[in-house]
Amino acid sequence: MGIYSDILLTVDFDRTLTAPDSTIPKRNIEAIAHFIAGGGSFTVNTGRSIPMAQHNLIGVVPVNVPLLLYNGSAAYDIATGEFIEYFPIDVDPEGMVRDLQNRFPELHVEIQAIDAHYLTRQDTGWEKYCEHNRCGWKYAQPDRIPRPFIKAAVYGQFRENTVASMYEATPEELELFEKMIRYIRQTYGDKVELFRACARILDIHAKGVSKLASARALQAQLGKKLLICVGDAQNDAAMLDGADYAYCPADGIVADQYENVCKCADGAIADVIYKKIPAILAQEP
Repeated sequence: MGIYSDILLTVDFDRTLTAPDSTIPKRNIEAIAHFIAGGGSFTVNTGRSIPMAQHNLIGVVPVNVPLLLYNGSAAYDIATGEFIEYFPIDVDPEGMVRDLQNRFPELHVEIQAIDAHYLTRQDTGWEKYCEHNRCGWKYAQPDRIPRPFIKAAVYGQFRENTVASMYEATPEELELFEKMIRYIRQTYGDKVELFRACARILDIHAKGVSKLASARALQAQLGKKLLICVGDAQNDAAMLDGADYAYCPADGIVADQYENVCKCADGAIADVIYKKIPAILAQEP
């Protein structure tokens, strides 16, 4: 038993564990290793897929319990390389992709499968983004989209190789996304959950899944007393609201709604581990 043995700490990846340029501050890695050595259970709770996590998360970030991926739609055991569980979307992917691409031709609909990310229309910006992040990508016709269908993402044009540019949108782009969100809720709302990862990315998942639900399920499996979560964006809000203790980097989109730590580039997770958790332990019975 160590000082942190009662705690499950789950954190978002982009702009929470990472800096805006997608690098991971060394201070965070060192703090996570310290937390695990002290008996804590640590994992990343992210919207990212297996293909996106393979090279910039798995083997890079020390975790000692299953990864929570696809915004809570899957739990993945790094040790075995297998899913513990996942929740497929109960919608025909071919029909939904064709529908959304026809109604919103300015946007792209990406399917994030187990082996790679799939797109039905050519997008060189997307190709460069995937290559920069070492994420497997392929083109496929809608009727060739692989199953299981765990996650779809609708996004605008990539302006650079990192996700950073997706946080910025023109008024026209914001209006288009709001129109699309209303349509998806009206048409598929009984089957899917929507998470706004950032201004120009919308994530689509199976009904009922969430980062909070996956974190609480893992907490129960591990028998941990406390769930502490860290996130920066709207798709983290439910997780932060439902955690026992929640924190946000000072430069996070939802920073005005939660207790802040330092900016993500300065090591926000290290701040939680070195500054916030000792204070929590001092007051917990």
